[in-house]
Amino acid sequence: MKVGILGSGPGGYVCAIRLAQLGADVTVIEDRHIGGVCLNKGCIPTKVMLHSTELYDLLKRDSEALGIKHDGLKFDLGLLNTRKTLVISQLVEGIRSLFKSYNIELINGRGKFLNEYEIEITSPEGIKILKFDKIVVATGSKPMKVQIEGINLENVLTSDDILKLNYVPDKMVIVGGGVIGVEFANIFANLGTEVTIIEMLPNLVSNMDIEIVSYLEEKLSEKNVKVYKNAKVLEISKYGNELQTEIELRNEKIFINSNIVLIATGRSPNIDDLGLENIGINFTKRGIETDEVFKTNIEHIFAIGDCINGIQLAHQASSAGIEVANYIFGNKSHIDFKTVPFCVYTKPELASVGITEEEALKRKINYGVGKFNLYGNSKAVITGETSGLVKIIIDENTKEVLGMHIAGPNATELIEIGGLALKLEATANELLSMIFAHPTISESIREASMDAIGKAIHNIY
Repeated sequence: MKVGILGSGPGGYVCAIRLAQLGADVTVIEDRHIGGVCLNKGCIPTKVMLHSTELYDLLKRDSEALGIKHDGLKFDLGLLNTRKTLVISQLVEGIRSLFKSYNIELINGRGKFLNEYEIEITSPEGIKILKFDKIVVATGSKPMKVQIEGINLENVLTSDDILKLNYVPDKMVIVGGGVIGVEFANIFANLGTEVTIIEMLPNLVSNMDIEIVSYLEEKLSEKNVKVYKNAKVLEISKYGNELQTEIELRNEKIFINSNIVLIATGRSPNIDDLGLENIGINFTKRGIETDEVFKTNIEHIFAIGDCINGIQLAHQASSAGIEVANYIFGNKSHIDFKTVPFCVYTKPELASVGITEEEALKRKINYGVGKFNLYGNSKAVITGETSGLVKIIIDENTKEVLGMHIAGPNATELIEIGGLALKLEATANELLSMIFAHPTISESIREASMDAIGKAIHNIY
């Protein structure tokens, strides 16, 4: 069976490997970077920057409290950019090696549907047409540019552009307070930039539990990051050597000057010029329409990842890639969407799985809540990272875990315990019956479980 995959991001390359393992003859068509947005312009480079800048901020603020003395601590953005490039290169080469070991053909070129079975590939070597039995579209996403006057001015940047920045700006305005916005706010605030976030919704990272996000807002405030919520950007204009962003807040106009304006209003599916309309695939501006097994309205064509009308997360794209490969070969598999974790790699880290308290209220679920503040956790006290919370939502009748939400160190690692609890339909009683190692941050999950059923030990109210 010949399978063509458009795109080599977390969805495309994982799908390709699984298909090859199952015996398919696989060709991956990639017009830009192996590894897609996540590896080259998203998850990986931003986490490299967050890691280094958080270490710098920690030493700058708390070194003596940690028993460390330094003389003239400096940050070198050029060295960080070099490290970022090296990390990306290492991971890209890893994917290349995997492709070679599974005999997956990689073609560098732009693919476009000629018909339901044929893809026209335009590359520096010319144009060729390949025919496939099955096709998987995994073309990812691109930064979304909103309609704002002045959006095309110099130094108004997207999340792609800002990764190329070779200096630390004095002042930065970030339009959008979602995951992308708050992560870049952390990066540059750590380096001393005066950062302002403009968010049109009532809350930052609006898809996460409000109480969990409040810990991030508190830390942003400590780093002198200004946050305007329920605010609308009216215009960006030149103001001498700077940019001026005009916003409307509660019927009042406010003007904010900066060197850089980062547009972090989300990402849109990368489906332009794929020839989808030529073959009748159903799609909207939100992405390609698929069913529960990621099949389009054309039987042998599938779509996964950011290019579909769904959640834009690298780990979901990879899971979808495996599911599609299994489905093509007649193997049953199923993604349990309730176990998909949402993570924000700020300080504190935020992580969430399952329903939030706000969702429980909307659904009129008879729910209970268990909480544990990290200032009561020994490991958090040791590391000096006591600003955080573990929050568990349970069904009040059965005590089944419905959601877990964490703010604090290693939250993005610990959230997998919550995902496993949801998958196994575990109860709070079952979580607290486990023995967690001491001292660890993970003990807070047991403490929150105990609190959910009224048996808290270390909680201080």
